[in-house]
Amino acid sequence: KSDNQKQLAKPNFYPQTAPNGEAVTRPWPIERTGKPATTDHFHQKSAWFCHGDVIPEGIDLKTKDRGIAGVDFWAEGPKKGRIVHTGWVGTPGTEFTETTEWVTPDGVKLLDGVRKLTLAKTAVGYLILWDIELKANVYKIYFGDTKEGSMGIRIRDDFTLNSKTGKSGVVTSSDGQTFRHGARDNLPIWGRPADWNDYSGTADGQTAGVAIFDHPQNKPRADWHTRAYGLMAANPFGRSKSGFPSQKGKENLARIDKGGSLKLKYALYIHNGDAKAGKVAEVYEAFAK
Repeated sequence: KSDNQKQLAKPNFYPQTAPNGEAVTRPWPIERTGKPATTDHFHQKSAWFCHGDVIPEGIDLKTKDRGIAGVDFWAEGPKKGRIVHTGWVGTPGTEFTETTEWVTPDGVKLLDGVRKLTLAKTAVGYLILWDIELKANVYKIYFGDTKEGSMGIRIRDDFTLNSKTGKSGVVTSSDGQTFRHGARDNLPIWGRPADWNDYSGTADGQTAGVAIFDHPQNKPRADWHTRAYGLMAANPFGRSKSGFPSQKGKENLARIDKGGSLKLKYALYIHNGDAKAGKVAEVYEAFAK
């Protein structure tokens, strides 16, 4: 960890670099050398997993956060929760497991987290499998109805669809839709289900991209919180209040009963080229088996 990472509100995966050497996620605010192109959304650090409203049953939360029924682990600040790294199982390398505790602003543990990361190389990319388990060892947990979640990345500035430093950005969805530089939010894929979304672009004469994969066995499946400014996130917990078009009228919050757990599987695929050249669809099919 660098000095800038010692007090992070949650773990992140950084840096992310394609085989051709091009970085695909925004370095700010983890790295603060030079003048960044954008400094919005301080909490969006490279790649992460969390949720913007985690509601424990049977506890009177001491710190109240406006508009949040439980605890916000998406944003950062004195009224926000923290995902605290508690240890490694095994040695970080091609496969490692991290344990965490999700705690309130007052330091009360709400749930335990385990994530196993497995790294593999393909012909034109790096595949990072995220096997996530959330354990409700203390309270029954509900996942609140918000768009702010969950398996997310922040793309580098010059790959975004509204970039002022580059015009090569492309967003591709598994349903066949493609959006190029100049497209504005809300993208037609926003708040709708898909197996994957991909963000790509060109810099220094090299094209690279990154996709998030949502495994077909995940329950619940994700809708996509993908934005023109560079956010791409798979959110399985948003319902009607999130504004997601696919969730209109739905209010059944995802939950974990006390003593139970929820397992989710995602992947990051960091590749050379755009979604087609990077064989994103083909790699997803292998991941989904």
